[in-house]
Amino acid sequence: MARKELPDKKLLKDTPLPKEPAGISGDFSSKFSGLSSKAFGIIKFILGILLLPFVFSTTVSFLNEFGLVDKSLQAVFWKGVVCFLAVYLFIWEPAAIYNRGHKLLEIVFSFFKPMVNVAPFLLPIYTILVFILYGLLSLGIKSSWLIEYALFLIGFSAVLHLVFSAKAIRTKKGDFLKGNYIFGFSFIFILNLTLLTCGFSLMFKEFSFVNFCNISFAVAGNIFSAVFRQLFLF
Repeated sequence: MARKELPDKKLLKDTPLPKEPAGISGDFSSKFSGLSSKAFGIIKFILGILLLPFVFSTTVSFLNEFGLVDKSLQAVFWKGVVCFLAVYLFIWEPAAIYNRGHKLLEIVFSFFKPMVNVAPFLLPIYTILVFILYGLLSLGIKSSWLIEYALFLIGFSAVLHLVFSAKAIRTKKGDFLKGNYIFGFSFIFILNLTLLTCGFSLMFKEFSFVNFCNISFAVAGNIFSAVFRQLFLF
């Protein structure tokens, strides 16, 4: 019987394997990534819609609790809000101030990489610093001017953070159905109001964080209940 000749191992090793056409894998991966991004966009859009009742309820609850504070102190806080809006709309966009706070939070959370990308959008660093500074100074200074300056800066810095965070999220490309913007800004708004409530509950005895939470969930629950009845119970 004739002996079969085995192929040369070196020749097999050096022979290149047939390549898959470049267009097939590239098109598939691009289509898959496009579909997955749209799917996440739809999920974020739905979650953002579900957060809107909480945006409304936390706003109502915050205003209800803040309305119990002395009227003159309320006016100082709103002056800070209006002052920022006037500067932003008619004089100068203080983006440099926001960016410095952004970089400061990146340094603070540099030990935890996931928070580096998220924390600057979530946390109003200047507002938090004002609360901390006021708490320290109030231990030794008992004067009305301290709380007035603090409230003005809190109003100014809180709106600064909300405006520039909203602008940063809105300008991101590839936001399918604006899911990132609706979900992201709603979450930031709720978190920032909650942080303000925590700070004010420590500054004012009339301001109750527990009442804020109870009213927020009660109002949001009423909204969901009303929508459910309209959709399914007619």
